[in-house]
Amino acid sequence: MSMIKVENLTFAYPSSYDNIFENVSFQIDTDWKLGFVGRNGRGKTTFLNLLMGKYEYSGKIISCVQFDYFPYPVSDPQETTETILRRVAPSCQEWEFIRELSLLEADVDILYRPFITLSKGEQTKALLSALFLNEGHFLLIDEPTNHLDTMARKAVAEYLKGKKGFILVSHDRRFLDSCIDHILSLNRADIQVQSGNFTSWITDFQKRQEAELAQNRQLQGDIKKLQKSARRAAAWSDEAEKSKVGSFDKGYIGHKAAKMMKRSKAIEARQMQAIKEKQGLLKNIEAAEKLKLYPLVYHSDVLASFSEISVSYGERTINNPVSFEIRRGDRIVLEGLNGSGKSSLLKLLLGENVDHTGTFMKASGLIISYVSQDTSLFTGGLSDFARESGIDESLFKAILRKMDFERVQFEKNIEELSQGQKKKVLIAKSLCERAHLYVWDEPLNFIDIYSRIQIENLITEFSPTMLFVEHDAAFSNAAATKKIELFSACAAPFQKPQHII
Repeated sequence: MSMIKVENLTFAYPSSYDNIFENVSFQIDTDWKLGFVGRNGRGKTTFLNLLMGKYEYSGKIISCVQFDYFPYPVSDPQETTETILRRVAPSCQEWEFIRELSLLEADVDILYRPFITLSKGEQTKALLSALFLNEGHFLLIDEPTNHLDTMARKAVAEYLKGKKGFILVSHDRRFLDSCIDHILSLNRADIQVQSGNFTSWITDFQKRQEAELAQNRQLQGDIKKLQKSARRAAAWSDEAEKSKVGSFDKGYIGHKAAKMMKRSKAIEARQMQAIKEKQGLLKNIEAAEKLKLYPLVYHSDVLASFSEISVSYGERTINNPVSFEIRRGDRIVLEGLNGSGKSSLLKLLLGENVDHTGTFMKASGLIISYVSQDTSLFTGGLSDFARESGIDESLFKAILRKMDFERVQFEKNIEELSQGQKKKVLIAKSLCERAHLYVWDEPLNFIDIYSRIQIENLITEFSPTMLFVEHDAAFSNAAATKKIELFSACAAPFQKPQHII
């Protein structure tokens, strides 16, 4: 057991005028299992890179452990997984890799396959297994769940629960609750450390927010009084200065005016300092304004129906037959393992050419708003994006502001934004669109916890008709009115066919 100490850490990117961290100090134990939470674009990945020594900074980071980072860069994915894992953990034996993969509920045969042939979830499990074999290292795990289905998330959470010595960046509340014992929270003004899981932290955080909001109201009142008093002191000073003009007794009046001016300036300075100190107390409040959505109402009850649909790629059938209807007011989440056909069903609904058997029907004149899983295709400025998407730019940017976009972000191209900010761009676009049906494919990948709760509240308040895929169980349970579970066509015989929950 040892400590990692951060003292007076200050950092800004060379191209930026604003500090990401300013005089930040805290310490953590290398045995802790830390969940790292904070808003998108606030600096979580930057902090991990600072621990890795990638950037110059002022202040100190004191540690006697070596840091490893996930995702580990794979230079040649054509190599076998075992070759890559031996490069990650060179002192380990084959049986150790097999043991760790078994604990992660991964097929040990992946060791002998080219890394590029593994699914994203298998790649995640393989790299985590090797990185945890480096004894004495402290692991920095940056958003491992984005390519994991629900079952894989449970397996990885159980695996991490048995480990120690890591910082885990994740926005999945249940995942965090399952495997951490401390929270590292990146706030507006500082970084705080607290023992417990995510639920205990957010409960305490909300209580502190309520107290800070009450204090905020008091402080704002105090600031207004001080500002009024400062203006009055400045006016006294001006009047004293004016009184010297035209006076017969220049010496007496001048001395009196100078004395009054000095006194009023001192009062003004004290008041301005008090204002500055009080304003400094208001920096840690996390506001999540209410979002709004005004969906269109379709004239009939059934918007689409899937009857005994099986998707196929070439000769290969992807999923067992699935049947369900999308009715007005439904909020349906598709669940199932990666590769079970969830995204393919969404594409079929969107009118893409998807090979399938069974009968699919979509109501005529149906207007659909779509959020893609992939953000890599979107480039250029936000104003251009709004114009090309046919949405109101002012409304689009107002929604982004409510989702914690700083105004400086509006000057950036989409490709310069963080992954979470890119997903917020797509969600904001969808919220600008009036549609009969909202189709979202893993919308929450990389999106921070505050915004997830904000979007949950939006959906439950405005009740749009939706079909979506999302592996965040807390979000799905809150947002969905129905769950459709899909099974792979190559699933084990004991698995039941698709059913509606």
